[in-house]
Amino acid sequence: MLTAFLKSLGQISDPRFLRVLLFGVALTLALLVGVYAGFLTLIEWFAPETIEIPFVGPVGGIDTLLSWGSALLMIGLSVFLMVPVASAFSGLFLEDVARAVEDRHYPELPPVPRLPLAESLIDAFNFFALLVAVNIVALIAFIMAGPAAPLVFWALNGFLLGREYFTLVAMRRLGRQGAKDLRARHRGRIWIAGIMMAAPLSVPLVNLVIPVLGVATFTHLFHRLNRA
Repeated sequence: MLTAFLKSLGQISDPRFLRVLLFGVALTLALLVGVYAGFLTLIEWFAPETIEIPFVGPVGGIDTLLSWGSALLMIGLSVFLMVPVASAFSGLFLEDVARAVEDRHYPELPPVPRLPLAESLIDAFNFFALLVAVNIVALIAFIMAGPAAPLVFWALNGFLLGREYFTLVAMRRLGRQGAKDLRARHRGRIWIAGIMMAAPLSVPLVNLVIPVLGVATFTHLFHRLNRA
């Protein structure tokens, strides 16, 4: 798995990787800015400019303080937002990244037809909804886990991301049922690979390049396991 990741990292300068990377970063930043703008709008609507504190009197600047607090909140939320963003990314750009990997490292393979866009988007949306729902429910577990919360976060999302990315990559050559069968035989290794992807998604800025490297890494992993 480390070898697959290093191969993917070594191809980051590939023009197709860079094109997808820049487009993905732009979409991700646009999403984060949009969510943050929504937070600021809500603060402007509902936060009072001053509050009355007993024995102290009116205190101003509350809306400004909340605005600065919301910036810190968005930095924290970006960790959680990047996981569903990565899942949506897989449906939009998987084919381009996987094909670039195969052209360089597996040129002997015959070309495969591109998955129908509608089918890819439906799969990506369904998984996006699943990730959001599972993480909302799991917030209680994250809170109860205390210092171990990052480990719980990585384990849960590593399982889900590994399952999704491997399935989508494998479906290109094996079909849906073949991908499920191969995934079932190697679920442990796929889970570990998913954790290796989920962990850096928790690091701001670093997480912007992980979706591209994740698709490439799972493409290498699929070909290795399919030949085993």
